[in-house]
Amino acid sequence: MAGSTFGTLFRLTTFGESHGKAIGGVIDGVPSNIVIDLELVQKELDRRKPGQSAIVTQRKESDTVAFFSGIFEGKTTGTPIGFMIPNEDQHSRDYIEIQEAYRPSHADYTYDQKYGIRDHRGGGRSSARETACRVVAGAIAKQVLNKLGVEFSTYVDQVGSIRLTDTSFFLPEAIESNPVRCPDEQIAKQMEALIREVRSEGDTIGGCVRCMIINVPTGIGEPVFDKLHADLGKAMLSINAVKGVEFGSGFSSVAMRGSEHNDIFEEDGSTRTNNSGGIQGGISNGMPVELRVAFKPVATIMTDQETIKQSGEKTTLKGKGRHDACVVPRAVPIVEAMAAMVILDHYLRNKAVSL
Repeated sequence: MAGSTFGTLFRLTTFGESHGKAIGGVIDGVPSNIVIDLELVQKELDRRKPGQSAIVTQRKESDTVAFFSGIFEGKTTGTPIGFMIPNEDQHSRDYIEIQEAYRPSHADYTYDQKYGIRDHRGGGRSSARETACRVVAGAIAKQVLNKLGVEFSTYVDQVGSIRLTDTSFFLPEAIESNPVRCPDEQIAKQMEALIREVRSEGDTIGGCVRCMIINVPTGIGEPVFDKLHADLGKAMLSINAVKGVEFGSGFSSVAMRGSEHNDIFEEDGSTRTNNSGGIQGGISNGMPVELRVAFKPVATIMTDQETIKQSGEKTTLKGKGRHDACVVPRAVPIVEAMAAMVILDHYLRNKAVSL
């Protein structure tokens, strides 16, 4: 399928459907002789997998990854890294009704229009299950970037109208201290209560994930079309349910004046503020790269909705199966993975700029 490969030098190609035998991928462009901790890769997958808490989908998948190539005696060989994750807990019978009917705001209708055929079981290729493959590639990218001192801090900062406004200080371990992955304990409890309330009503709700990338080398990113924030934006918008991305001051900058928004330089090249989000002219400036990603409410709701069949006949459809009431807690490692892939890809590209 066209569009299943991401990246320029560091590339990921994924395959598989939600209810097929397995999902997997091929990662190409990983430098050789990098020590890879496979337990850390699995740990990242465990952060994304379903069934990890009471507020996410209860599909039971171990998401155990198996590697087939590209890693020898614990080190990368420089050749393509092939991997696979078996699907273990499919309930395809939950999707019989949508074999002919289209779920509102899903990809059912558009896939039919594009391909003339679709795997209706769990959404097939359009399912967010595919994102597990991205987490594998991102986990490897993060381990390469770790050699450069690049670090990530990614967390949920909004669910519905409940938002974390003070992000000035928190301990990194606070992110994983609760099922919502919000570093503020009290706000996390409010978010969790809201998700539980929405779930009990058979409904869903959206939220936002904030990602900060620290120690990004200065000078990565390409001018004009391949700006660093343009590629980060594409990466984030390729994630299921993402409807918006902002960098630095983002949309709030429209209410600011230039004298307020400009990031004034210090003598060492750093800036007093970071309204640019660590990127200027599409190129990293050495400040933390800051982005915020907005996720819509999950399209599958457990209440009746009007829709149409393939024939155009009107019908009523009620959601079935096991679904998230809010995707953002499980989206945190996906956002981080996609960001890591982009940063590593641009770092490798930048090595070819000059001798």
